[in-house]
Amino acid sequence: MKNRLFLFVGFLLTGVMLINGCNGGELKPSIAKVGDDVKVDYTGKLDDGTVFDSSKGRTPLEFTVGAGQMVAGFDAAIPGMTVGSTKTVKIPADQAYGAYRPELVVKVNRSQLPPDVKVGQELTMSNGSQTISVKVVAVSDTDATLDANHPLAGKDLTFDITLVAIVPPATGK
Repeated sequence: MKNRLFLFVGFLLTGVMLINGCNGGELKPSIAKVGDDVKVDYTGKLDDGTVFDSSKGRTPLEFTVGAGQMVAGFDAAIPGMTVGSTKTVKIPADQAYGAYRPELVVKVNRSQLPPDVKVGQELTMSNGSQTISVKVVAVSDTDATLDANHPLAGKDLTFDITLVAIVPPATGK
């Protein structure tokens, strides 16, 4: 009878250890916090429902929470999420790509641009020390209007986010 009891208790403890990830029976839910490397699936939408980006069909997005690699509102949504959980977060423009800034729209002499420049074209411009991306928004015979605002500037964004994994830190030892 004692042997059966020990066998049953041993079997039960083994099962509990397997269920708890062999961590000594201590429950440690996988909760994201600042400094964690995480993988997320996401879909980003504008207020009208237009999807502007998504990880569907791609590798989940990986980044370090709180490291400034993501727009502030997206980054701030991750701490406290558990692996497998999903949330929808609305991010105001000032916590995403900022307000639309009219001073970033400039007119330049067309001779400074490629001769075949067209409206809608994306260009990279440099002043020697800084490189910026601009979009051509108007072209005439003599000049062109360039917009250096991020395409999502001034827009509130909504993200559906699923925390896929918290990536264990590399030991490096």
